[in-house]
Amino acid sequence: MNDADWGHEVHAGARRGGSRHGPHIHSGADERYLRRALALIVGFMLLEVAVAFAAGSLVLLADAGHMLTDAAAVLAAIVAARLAARPPQGAWTFGFKRAEILSAAGNGVTLLVIAVVIAIEAARRIAHPPPVAGLPVLAVALAGIAVNLLATSALARANRSSLNVEGAFQHVLTDLYGFIATAIAGAVVYTFGWRLADPVASLVVIALMLRASWSLLYDAGRVLLQAAPAEVDVGDVRLHMLQLRHVQDVHDLHVWMVTSGLPVLSAHVVVDDDCLSDGRTAQLLDRLQDCLVGHFDVEHSTLQIEPASHAGHEAGAHL
Repeated sequence: MNDADWGHEVHAGARRGGSRHGPHIHSGADERYLRRALALIVGFMLLEVAVAFAAGSLVLLADAGHMLTDAAAVLAAIVAARLAARPPQGAWTFGFKRAEILSAAGNGVTLLVIAVVIAIEAARRIAHPPPVAGLPVLAVALAGIAVNLLATSALARANRSSLNVEGAFQHVLTDLYGFIATAIAGAVVYTFGWRLADPVASLVVIALMLRASWSLLYDAGRVLLQAAPAEVDVGDVRLHMLQLRHVQDVHDLHVWMVTSGLPVLSAHVVVDDDCLSDGRTAQLLDRLQDCLVGHFDVEHSTLQIEPASHAGHEAGAHL
């Protein structure tokens, strides 16, 4: 029985010296940056909650809620990266690489819930504005700007190819903008006594939280629903593969993300019968993979190479 009698399923792993899509926290230095940011955020968050209740400030409480999600995002980045670094075993053929995606989705949901809770309270305070101590709000907000600048600087040094690390960075960056809005509200209340400045500023924070929530949920959803990476045009992938000599058709083409920075591709490639019979399959596989790596940065691919006569056995085939 020769090669022409069978389709050949060939796995193409990382080439050219190894994959560029390794674990997202590559060294102890990255984790130190994350832990440093976490300590800054948690310490300041506790101080902010205390001052928010003492001053009766909703915008400070909103910022504290946002900082809680910041802390969760940074902590999740550390935990999820450790899980993702575990090797595949047993039923977990990709290991726990998607732990960071689940964590990112959880952070997005948390941001959304907190934004809704704060929005309800903001509406109540706009209708009946309570007294707010402007000076403590201004002082805490200025301190928050400084703390968030330090935390943002620390996270910027970590590897942001991970959706979790990037999510944590965006959380803290959004909180920085929120503290700027809080400082403005505190200054207005202290200078002019306008109580509505506090709940109005909290609406700005809510808008930033919703924006960050949508971004995290959208990116995590694309991975969980196995959409192709945003930078990969599936039609373009098929076209490039079809341009190779001896390739007649490409079907059952799937491109998805296992986790941040780890695109995966599978496809059935129909080739000339003589390509299988004369032993040129390996050379064709090399060219196919060079095409995928060189043009689309897809290093992990599984290709089933089959003759045109195999089409009768492809009852479930699709584009």
